[in-house]
Amino acid sequence: MSVLSGCFSMSSFPWRDYPRLTWLIAVAFLMALDQLSKAWFAASIPLGTAIEVTSWFNLVHVLNTGAAFSLLADAGGWQRMFFIVIGVIVVVPITFVCLARQAEPLERLAGGFIVAGGSGNLIDRIDSGAVTDFLDVHWRGLHWPAFNLADVFIVLAAGAWILMSLSSSRVASGNTP
Repeated sequence: MSVLSGCFSMSSFPWRDYPRLTWLIAVAFLMALDQLSKAWFAASIPLGTAIEVTSWFNLVHVLNTGAAFSLLADAGGWQRMFFIVIGVIVVVPITFVCLARQAEPLERLAGGFIVAGGSGNLIDRIDSGAVTDFLDVHWRGLHWPAFNLADVFIVLAAGAWILMSLSSSRVASGNTP
């Protein structure tokens, strides 16, 4: 056994022995990071204003009563309960799957990002009826809809699932490297 392999034995990474507990702690940490960042930006930037950081990036404080890209934001209020129900329908089963079955590490990671992001936005919807967004990317007057860390987590999860899908389709077709 080399010195290097001795430094990185299984006992060096105790979280490998407790993947479900590690997953719960990681999801709780990501949710806390999301909620704390939203609270900090909401307290630091007046609603509806922006702080220019670079020529293509602003910090803003906006509230989104809709879904991604403000979908249904002007629907008259019924969308709050609709998005809460959708959030629960997504978060609860993915949590169950990540905790109850043997999942591959990348599957568990993607599920953790979805649960953390979905729960972060769900908390906002339950608490105030709107999601706090504070990141604004723009170019030549064209602004991507403002977003938050929970949205970033959800996009990262989607990217991981796309990678898993591509690799499993390659394996299924026999095109493995």
